[in-house]
Amino acid sequence: MADNPRRNSEGYYDPTAYAGMRPIIEAENALQGEVNALIKVLKYIIDKSGFDLVSRIEIRDRKTGKTFR
Repeated sequence: MADNPRRNSEGYYDPTAYAGMRPIIEAENALQGEVNALIKVLKYIIDKSGFDLVSRIEIRDRKTGKTFR
């Protein structure tokens, strides 16, 4: 289901389940977009400050508790 949210685990088209999951999928995509933009800005600031990023940036959303790397 991760590859195509419109299909169920057996591969059949399932519009009812997709309609119920759509707001959740859109919210997750929006959050991922915000995280990507934040990491891009942090990398820009690090670069313009004359520093190199040595390790991965790891952040956690306070509201959901989800960790992003």
